[in-house]
Amino acid sequence: MAAPVVEDVKRLYKLAWWAMMIRGLFAIAVGAFIFVRPLDSVAALALVIAFWALFGGVVEIVQAVHLRQMAHWWVLLLAGLVSAGFGVAALYYYPTLALAFAVAWFAWWLLLTGFLGTFAAVQLKRLGMDWVWPAAFGVLSIVAGVFALMSPPATLSAIMGLIAGFAIVGGALQVGAGFKVRSIVHA
Repeated sequence: MAAPVVEDVKRLYKLAWWAMMIRGLFAIAVGAFIFVRPLDSVAALALVIAFWALFGGVVEIVQAVHLRQMAHWWVLLLAGLVSAGFGVAALYYYPTLALAFAVAWFAWWLLLTGFLGTFAAVQLKRLGMDWVWPAAFGVLSIVAGVFALMSPPATLSAIMGLIAGFAIVGGALQVGAGFKVRSIVHA
């Protein structure tokens, strides 16, 4: 019974190994573009945030209208209106509002994970477990969050660097996986 499944998987990968390669090469190209053209990349990020919020908001509004028989459908409607409103405002105040949102989101995420990490370290210490590394990373995250709020340009640079780095590494892994799948399928 397992043999037909294996053959189906092999057939699927035989047809689609190239898609892994193309996605990987595209990710590497995007990462390289971010490093080579950082200002254009930041402007593109602002547009992605604005359009994502607008599109997501419209979808939530439509979904809320379809679910209006439910008791709390209006919560989804309100979320959709806020998201769509933010998307329109981010397009109108392009790129300032969307980039400010990205910086604030990143900074608050760092602060929250820092406080949670520090809290976890205190709990680990109470349990007599190793707590030094979680505490160190928690404090480091808090410091980075404060710095991110105080220095938006550096925060945007860090965000873009992270995106580029993940794109390049992820793309390289995808290309490697494509070669591996191709060699397995063609063996």
